[in-house]
Amino acid sequence: MNAIPPPVDGGPSRRQKLSERIADSLRQDFLSGQISVGQKLPTEAQLAESFDVSRTVIREAIAALSADGLLETRQGAGIFVIGHQSSAPIIRQDRSSNISHALNVLEVRIALEAEGAALAATRRNASQEAQIQECFFEFDRLLQLGKPTGQADFAFHRSIAEATNNPFYVEVLDALGARTIPCDVTSPYATEEVLSVSYQAGLQREHLAILNAISAGDATGARDAMRAHLSASQERYRERLRDRRTRYQSIVEAS
Repeated sequence: MNAIPPPVDGGPSRRQKLSERIADSLRQDFLSGQISVGQKLPTEAQLAESFDVSRTVIREAIAALSADGLLETRQGAGIFVIGHQSSAPIIRQDRSSNISHALNVLEVRIALEAEGAALAATRRNASQEAQIQECFFEFDRLLQLGKPTGQADFAFHRSIAEATNNPFYVEVLDALGARTIPCDVTSPYATEEVLSVSYQAGLQREHLAILNAISAGDATGARDAMRAHLSASQERYRERLRDRRTRYQSIVEAS
């Protein structure tokens, strides 16, 4: 495996996280063929020892690569390489923690996924519908266990993209990768508020509206439910910005 690459210097306010550097190192191993598709990765403990970092850092790197469609965790078997996804490296280069970037990603997703949900409602087959539902309940299972739901959230949206039976919908989501779900525990956007059970339960209610419309073959309903879900996420980010500004104003006025 490659050594950890030096940090990307984006100025005093932005330096690449250690987990991102490890993810980039592993990604280069995939692209160079040092680690091939179908190969099982070493355990988290072995990777942590190899890179001389904590298992938490390794876990974050694996989560990012899994969201990018490169890795898959198989229960009781380990972590496996499932693809190289070398077609869209530019989109993955900048992992800025700015909320403005999250809003930009959501804007793209609204345009893409609203129509994708409508197509899934009319084009999905029985297996694809079942996969969407399985991803929905996997999110719920992780939520009940208090575990990170980001990968399950991404899988839910990706399964809908697959149900369009148009591979380009899946390719765009894979290109966006980890930034598709900006509020996961491994994300720089994560806060206690957005990772709370009540917050994620709200997301799941929105997911249910999408699932029900797709299962009913209701293209208009699926389009509207997906647009409402992603638009609500945009508004939640804007609210965070407003709250930050209000708190700052209160400090200024009190000083």
